[in-house]
Amino acid sequence: MSNISKNRAVGMALLVSLAFAAPAKAGEYGILMKTLSNPFWGAMGAGVEAGAQGASVDYYIQAVESDQAAESQLNVCNTMLERKPVAMITAAINSTNLLPCLKSAQASGIKVVDLDGNLDPAILDAEGLEITFSIGSNNVLAGAQGAEYMVSQLGADASGPVLVIEGLSGNITGEKRARGFADKLAELAPGLEIVASLPGDWDRGKAANITNDIMTRNPDLVGIFAANDGMALGAVESVFAAGKGGDVIIIGVDGNSDAVKSINAGRLTASVAQLPYLVGKQALENVKTAVEGGSVESVVIVPTLVLTKDVIDAGTEPLLEFVK
Repeated sequence: MSNISKNRAVGMALLVSLAFAAPAKAGEYGILMKTLSNPFWGAMGAGVEAGAQGASVDYYIQAVESDQAAESQLNVCNTMLERKPVAMITAAINSTNLLPCLKSAQASGIKVVDLDGNLDPAILDAEGLEITFSIGSNNVLAGAQGAEYMVSQLGADASGPVLVIEGLSGNITGEKRARGFADKLAELAPGLEIVASLPGDWDRGKAANITNDIMTRNPDLVGIFAANDGMALGAVESVFAAGKGGDVIIIGVDGNSDAVKSINAGRLTASVAQLPYLVGKQALENVKTAVEGGSVESVVIVPTLVLTKDVIDAGTEPLLEFVK
């Protein structure tokens, strides 16, 4: 069984057993994910496990049923507090849903880490919350890299309609990716016009429907940027069903296992890989340093990689080691 599959299974078992939480261990680390059923978070969970084993610390991972279950995630967070961990590494569904729990954690002296940059610094400041550090990719840069690759394929003088499929409304991660893409596209290829930028709610089926609708209105669509791979794969399904496979550049973000399979099959054009395995691993390593009194930067940036079939086939990029 792969690491991702193991972590999916672990996530589901943890959901079932929340009411029967194991006794707390002194000095343990609590990790709160969004959902381990998503390959991105499954890979991050595998990275957390590797980091914890390498750091020789006790830890436990909990997650919720979907990356839209904000209320459930707050309940799980409050349950985690009862175990009094020395640190909580949290991937919040949005910038506000975990605030009551994180305030309680701070008041208890628990070190709080923002996993994958899901917390808005302005909101944290307004709420008087001081997290230990935020770790993840630069989401604005990830979007910009998507635009750069699209322009490299279509040309700076290209013209035509482009679709942007955003993440969940109000989620800072998806907003930054979409903004980074739009700003860079306007800079590099003014003739490529974003005709729609719509929230796909991280949902593959919704993204497929959005793509169908926009292709109907814009049959000459030349490019699609989706704020995560799941939505990008939904767009792929619609584009190929319409007989336009290969005619539309489709770019996602995450670099998850499903995206890699689609790229290898010649369907998804590219994915800006955010290397979630490396994010999870480095989160554990850095928080151990902080717990032990060491210094950690307030924002830890993990590199990104534009995954294409050529890059995968060449196999020479060092960061491919962390594509899980």
